[in-house]
Amino acid sequence: MTDVDAILSPGVRIEQTRRWLAKLRVEGLVDRITLPQRGRLRGWFPTQYGVQVACEWPELRGRRPSKTVSDRTAARLRAGHALTVTETGLAFLQDARRRGELCRPLDWIPEVYHPIGSSEAVIPDALLYYRRGRDGGEGAMLRAFVEVDRATMGPERLAAKLTAYARLYDYVPAPVPGRRHRQVGQEPVREEWRWHYPLFPRLLFVLDGTGPAGIETRIRALRAAAADLALSGFLRNVPVLVAPLVEVLQGGPAEPVWHPVQDPAAPSAGATPRAWTRPMQPTAVQRLRTTPTTGPTTAGQSVGRPVEPRPGSAG
Repeated sequence: MTDVDAILSPGVRIEQTRRWLAKLRVEGLVDRITLPQRGRLRGWFPTQYGVQVACEWPELRGRRPSKTVSDRTAARLRAGHALTVTETGLAFLQDARRRGELCRPLDWIPEVYHPIGSSEAVIPDALLYYRRGRDGGEGAMLRAFVEVDRATMGPERLAAKLTAYARLYDYVPAPVPGRRHRQVGQEPVREEWRWHYPLFPRLLFVLDGTGPAGIETRIRALRAAAADLALSGFLRNVPVLVAPLVEVLQGGPAEPVWHPVQDPAAPSAGATPRAWTRPMQPTAVQRLRTTPTTGPTTAGQSVGRPVEPRPGSAG
């Protein structure tokens, strides 16, 4: 079974999927490449016309696609990373099916463009929509930015992504030149991400391409970056979790295989992994920012009250 079969039609024979892809290719919507060092395995990508058609779907309307998504050379050069991202997304889709929860193919959207000013942007490897709880029953809608790291960059460059996401969290677009006063009935100025999400998505790092020692080094780098006080507001409200891809694939992404980045005081070797769907708990950073209460506890000692997250903390 190919990744396309597993994502779109797990109960359909591979020959049928190949016929569908061949028809889409004849219609000019998709094209294919032969993947390097993978025998006759082929990778499929949308053409420019296919991108235009897909962007009219309600699920993708308003999304800005990558400039190179329909480029054959770019597709060949990025095939390894794209396959790992697809493998990660497939893990979420299949795990949701097993659990009776809701995560469909269009709930995994690669490379969604998010501007942060100065002609810069944050482009996560994928934006994930996931409904926790049985379909038809009570549940919670979760969102996550997913970053898949194949150890092709140093740990410091990986950790620098925390700063980029903190910028996205705080970014407010500049007002239109010449418009100084807000008109009656006009929407108030607010962070860019609030136009797209009711809550800021969680941030998930998935690590691959290195052994246990390399993964440990990268987790420590992320935790060292999280100690920067400039990121405290972002980290106080947005869960940031990291997991090795091998553990995500073995147990499923809903299992407690995710290590919190927010608690740099806890050694990564001794920190308890958690499920990424679990509600955010106060971290060591938050516990240090406490205010005394007016009354003593039963033990005769005053207690601290964590600072309440402001509206817009991650969902």
